[in-house]
Amino acid sequence: MGEFDDKVRELAARIPGQREHIRTEEACKSALVMPFINALGYNVFDPREVTPELVADVGTKKGEKVDYAILREGKPIMLFECKPCGCDLDLAHASQLYRYFSVTEARFGILTNGINYHFYSDLDAPNKMDAKPFLEINMLSLDDIAITELTRFSKAAFDVSSILATASELKYMKEIKRVLAMEMQQPSEDLVRFFLSRVYEGRATTAVREQFSQLVRRSLAEFISDRVRDRLQSALATESVRPPTAENPTEPSKATVIEEKTEPTDEEKEGWMIVRAILAEVMDPRRAVIRDQQSYCAILFDDNNRRPICRLHFNARSKRYVGLFDENRTEARVLLTEVSDLYKHAATLKATVQRYLGTPQIEQAAVM
Repeated sequence: MGEFDDKVRELAARIPGQREHIRTEEACKSALVMPFINALGYNVFDPREVTPELVADVGTKKGEKVDYAILREGKPIMLFECKPCGCDLDLAHASQLYRYFSVTEARFGILTNGINYHFYSDLDAPNKMDAKPFLEINMLSLDDIAITELTRFSKAAFDVSSILATASELKYMKEIKRVLAMEMQQPSEDLVRFFLSRVYEGRATTAVREQFSQLVRRSLAEFISDRVRDRLQSALATESVRPPTAENPTEPSKATVIEEKTEPTDEEKEGWMIVRAILAEVMDPRRAVIRDQQSYCAILFDDNNRRPICRLHFNARSKRYVGLFDENRTEARVLLTEVSDLYKHAATLKATVQRYLGTPQIEQAAVM
């Protein structure tokens, strides 16, 4: 996967610097989508392999065209429908691809805005594109799992049967994770009753069920937090005994240093681990570094106090706050009922890091 991995990551790294200059659908195709297809190993300049604007007549609608069709032995195996850079890929945009899908032999349709790629197939009914994608790839938050899935669509590895088998698994795993996310946010009556039957011997009155609904929610959040903390502590312990490298024979990695002058509390460390777990979807979590201060505990991007991810204000005896930062690095404090409430602010934390990942290391006025 090495060469393919490098090509895809290189393509992804260019997107932040390009996206503000891509203002039309055609620009999106030429700057982002064609290089993506090329990274998969298909020659975008050979019409026998990649055909732009393939005609796909649909019923009474004649002359409709698919933006790109990947061909094998003269037959389409994948269809690409492109939309303007950054636009939402909703069901309305997928409807056009839906029409194309039913009149070709392709088993895979890809809807993209150059950054997000939604992969569809016909898992529910033959020759009828599914309503939901079985795979969603965000080029700005690539990880090893995403690249592994993309590899299956490369020219060297493409195999319809293999992809369909994996697609079915991905489809159900995606739905299971969606249900888990809903249960984490607000446990269903079925889940509450399940735990009641396992741990409560009294009569399950309405008041008891309401109480257990909150207990289940908190228990799920704390269970995941505990697992994340255990894994991170194990990783940190491994790094602490790693022998010095030739490049850096004496100093430990900055990404795991906790300043000795002020020791974070257990709650602050737990908050730091939760933040790292959240950000692991968009970056190497070791780049989120904890630095304790007298009045708050900072979590910094690359240990740079000019790039704050958030601040943990846990020093008050009865209340906890998290300081979140906007694009101007203005801090807004939000009350937390418990440390695991940090998961509720995952989108804001990821957005903050995405700004740092997409901008050069320009030193500006310190915020600490």
